[in-house]
Amino acid sequence: MGKDYYKTLGIDRNATEDQIKKAYRKMALKYHPDKNKSKGAEDKFKEISEAYEVLSDKEKRSIFDKYGEEGLKGGGGPAPGSGSFKSWTYHGDPNATFQSFFGGQDPFKIFMNFGGQGGSGHHRTVFSTGGDPMEIDDDFGFPGFGMSGMTGMPQRGAKRQDPSVHHDLRVSLEDINTGCVKKMKISRQVLNPDGRSTKLEEKVLEINVKPGWKAGTKITFPKEGDQYPDRIPADIVFTLKDKPHQYFKRDGSNLHYKAKISLKEALTGTTLRVPSIKGGTISLPCREIIKPSSVKRVSGEGLPYPKQPSKRGDMHVSFDVAFPEYLNSSTKEVLADCLP
Repeated sequence: MGKDYYKTLGIDRNATEDQIKKAYRKMALKYHPDKNKSKGAEDKFKEISEAYEVLSDKEKRSIFDKYGEEGLKGGGGPAPGSGSFKSWTYHGDPNATFQSFFGGQDPFKIFMNFGGQGGSGHHRTVFSTGGDPMEIDDDFGFPGFGMSGMTGMPQRGAKRQDPSVHHDLRVSLEDINTGCVKKMKISRQVLNPDGRSTKLEEKVLEINVKPGWKAGTKITFPKEGDQYPDRIPADIVFTLKDKPHQYFKRDGSNLHYKAKISLKEALTGTTLRVPSIKGGTISLPCREIIKPSSVKRVSGEGLPYPKQPSKRGDMHVSFDVAFPEYLNSSTKEVLADCLP
């Protein structure tokens, strides 16, 4: 019979995400081999780390709930590699799980300002590590000090910053041509005056898009993310992306335009009216024979260079030559006499 990860963490099968985190936090601190030297503590620490890796992941938990440990690890249930799920094996490093959970901090440092030699009384003390609540039961202690007889507030570990939050900033080529100001409304959690609770706040961030900015340009607003105790707010990062355009595609500061012409125009010549990103159209004489692979370059009709906005790239005009669907016999005879 396979392992019961719920039993390992001491929770029921309907446990919420927060209850899973709370159970792992409590047991990982209790059985960490640096603090618990009793026989079997290291094995227990590994077991609860493996259990947390499974139950904290929605997909792994779902497979485990349906097929148990054997199904999760490819011994039963869905065939290994079938669908979107592949068989899973625990990486075997409980310390990596522990460090990932606590954000690389040493959670034991928060107890270094507690004095006393143990004592009576039953209580539960709540501290903070990386912004998450950490509950310590009254029957849980560390070698060298007791949980009663506090002489000062706990030391906090070094704050860690939340991962950056990324958004796309869709901008038209006309806006890239002239530059513009984009106003982006974000919603975020901000700390109340008590420094612990939060409230939802809306804020407008202004982005001054410069002429010629290239797709992929990143605009960062430092520490404008959600605010939580003992964490540094995330940076908000916008990545510029082009909106699809009716006529043009761009390559850096150059624009590409495809003109549709008839076979007659391709063979005998024509003057095209080509749209301009600046507005209106420009005249493009085509006197030579236009082949399907032909490209004509129009200097200075592209987008501004981002570092030299007074200068511009070019427009590259390619051609889509429309061949007739049908020719009658007399027309074919004329063409046969005229064409080389």
